[in-house]
Amino acid sequence: MPAKQHGFTLVEIAIVLVIIGILLGGILKGQEMITQGKIRSVEKEMDSISIALLSYQDRYKALPGDDDKAKSRWTNTENGNFSGTIDEAFNSVNDAHETRRLWNHLRRAGFINGDSESFSQPGNAVGGLVGVQTDIRNGTSIVVSGVVICSTNLPAKVANAVDAQQDDGNPARGSLRGFSQSASNTPDFATTISAYVDDGNKLYTLCKTT
Repeated sequence: MPAKQHGFTLVEIAIVLVIIGILLGGILKGQEMITQGKIRSVEKEMDSISIALLSYQDRYKALPGDDDKAKSRWTNTENGNFSGTIDEAFNSVNDAHETRRLWNHLRRAGFINGDSESFSQPGNAVGGLVGVQTDIRNGTSIVVSGVVICSTNLPAKVANAVDAQQDDGNPARGSLRGFSQSASNTPDFATTISAYVDDGNKLYTLCKTT
C-alpha cells in the first residue's frame, strides 16, 4: 500500500510563521540599532571637532591650519598665513592647504587622535570624511559664513536624524545645513535642497557652524 502522506497542521504553520516573524523583527531591530549608532557617532564626531577647534584657539590664539607659529612648536609641520580664516575646501587632498594642515596641527597639539605626521581628514562612521573650512559659497555668494565642520557620504536617514536632533531638520536653514553630493565626499554647494530624499541611493553632506 502507498505510504500515507501528511500535510502541515495549522498549529505547525502558525509556529513557523511566528518564528519567521521573530527573525524578521530581530533583523529589522538590529538594522535600526546600527543606524542609530551611526547617527550618534556622526553627532559625536562633529561635536568633538568643534571642541578641538575651540581648545586649540584658546591655547594658541590662532586657528589650527591658519597658525603661523605651528612650525616653531613642532617639527615636520607647516605654518598657516594667520589670516583668521581656514583657506581652501574642507575635502582638499593637497597638504599645502590650510584645511589639511589643520588636522596635522590638531593631532600634534593632542586635541584629536591619530598619526601626528598625517595631514589627512579623519573618516566618519559611514565611510565619508570630516573636514573644516571657513565659509561655504554657492559659487557667487556666501551661503554659510564662519568656520564650518562638514561630514560627508551620509545616507538620507542619518542626515535627516542628525539635522532634526541638532537643528531644525531643514537642510536649507539653521546652524546645520544639508547638501546633496555630486560624487563621493563632494557636496554640491550651488544647489539648495529642501528635504533629504531617502531613496536608498542619495548621499548628503552636513555642514555645521562652530
